[in-house]
Amino acid sequence: MKREIKIITTEDGSNSLFLPELNESYHSFHGAYRESVHVFMLYGLESWFMHNQNLQPIRVFEVGFGTGLNAWLTLVWAEQNKTSILYHTIEPFPIEESIYSQLNYTKIDETIMHYEPFFQIIHKEPWNEGGVVTEYFNMKKDVVSLEDAQLYPIDVVFYDAFAPNKQPELWTKDILAKVVEAMNPGGIFVTYSAKGQLKRDLEELGMIVETLPGPPGKKEMTRAIKQNT
Repeated sequence: MKREIKIITTEDGSNSLFLPELNESYHSFHGAYRESVHVFMLYGLESWFMHNQNLQPIRVFEVGFGTGLNAWLTLVWAEQNKTSILYHTIEPFPIEESIYSQLNYTKIDETIMHYEPFFQIIHKEPWNEGGVVTEYFNMKKDVVSLEDAQLYPIDVVFYDAFAPNKQPELWTKDILAKVVEAMNPGGIFVTYSAKGQLKRDLEELGMIVETLPGPPGKKEMTRAIKQNT
């Protein structure tokens, strides 16, 4: 059964998708683009790179390919920084071309608009295969749930699942343990969520947990670092 999906415009002018069946959007209503840059690029990828510039390729794992925004921003970052990234993302419900072709992320920041063709390219890359997209960006997209996904070694986790009250099965301690176990020492886990239970579970899994300023419209977010053992 096909999900009903509506394209919406968030406060920073960028699009997101809204699922009436869950009464949930793919991004913050306060700004999809700003949220991705703040949570996943600034406090995730760039934070890891700042302390590990000699370790390449960077292995990124994303829970929820969704609109492809995080993947595209990561590709742009890889090309700009001439830094190799192996990007693994999972998505049990890929969106169709009729939807992603209407999304406006590539038009939000004029300084990176010349990377626009790659947004379509990453969406059209075959699922469940993996391969080279650009000189610095390799990607594997799997149509699979997190429960069933095979995980590879991870340096940075983009935990971008729907909210805990919408998809509680993706925020249990057991499922978080699966992700943490695959992370390399010093690896970074970032998410927009700042739920107390999430932070307690990550701490019990041996992570160093930080509560950081959230993106516009959200007070806090979570980052956790896997301790060297």
